[in-house]
Amino acid sequence: MQLQKNILLVVNPISGDLDKTEFVAAAVSYCKENALVPIIFYTTAGNDTAELKRLVIKHNPLRIIIIGGDGTIKLVANALQEIDVIFGIIPAGSANGLSVDLDFSKILSETIKVAFENDPIEIDMVCINGQKSLHLSDIGLNAELIKNYQNSRIRGKMGYMLQSINTLTDEELPFNATITTADEIVTVNSKMIVIANSQKYGTGVIINPIGRLNDGKFEIVILKNLNLIVFSKIVLGNMPLETEEDITILSTNAATIDTDVPVHFQIDGEYCGLTNHLKIEIIEKNFKLAVPIRST
Repeated sequence: MQLQKNILLVVNPISGDLDKTEFVAAAVSYCKENALVPIIFYTTAGNDTAELKRLVIKHNPLRIIIIGGDGTIKLVANALQEIDVIFGIIPAGSANGLSVDLDFSKILSETIKVAFENDPIEIDMVCINGQKSLHLSDIGLNAELIKNYQNSRIRGKMGYMLQSINTLTDEELPFNATITTADEIVTVNSKMIVIANSQKYGTGVIINPIGRLNDGKFEIVILKNLNLIVFSKIVLGNMPLETEEDITILSTNAATIDTDVPVHFQIDGEYCGLTNHLKIEIIEKNFKLAVPIRST
């Protein structure tokens, strides 16, 4: 008797203010055409972790396909980090930073083929105060923007643009931070510090030119010249940063960051509150992700 070939589709119905009907229909159609059985799970911001684990145990999927943005990928990666399975992503969030970083196509039919067919790479994860990050996290101005966005009623790119104006209008003073690694202690005054596992924000701006998702290290990116103009260009995605003039980068596999005042903090596009202490370490090759051939 041939075993049923299950595919778990994890769908975030509200990410990016996008109707997911087309995305889900395309994934289900692919399953039917290839003798695969789709198991569809819609996230609810409730007990998603326990339900995801239950579904994986019950259905033993060949792959887990995530339809959403960076926050949805983070949710699934955290919930199922101990599961040895290949993940695929169909970008459907506000910025889709991880897919931008890996050069995913914006054509749905092409992302479907990548998610279901391509070989995976093993991606590192960054553990920050016990939470896992695959992409980019930060403290300071951008995290405050994400807080404002998540509290607003307007979603999508228009929501980001409106909240960037609000964030810049209410901009807080710089904070002092002490960054400690095995090799050095650095004290800085900044409005934004990025913990980067990869290179690009979803806008396409390269914030970490030396970042690689599977090199066993993460980078701490200190923005030295972050004024209102520079930040707005990062948000709008029309300015590449020059390493020597605009940023200082520390590459390491473990670090702490302590600030003199509580600052806003976000992981992979999800606001995490105020903090004045971060403990950060790398978890090597913890997530198997199907990627475009040019990303391998």
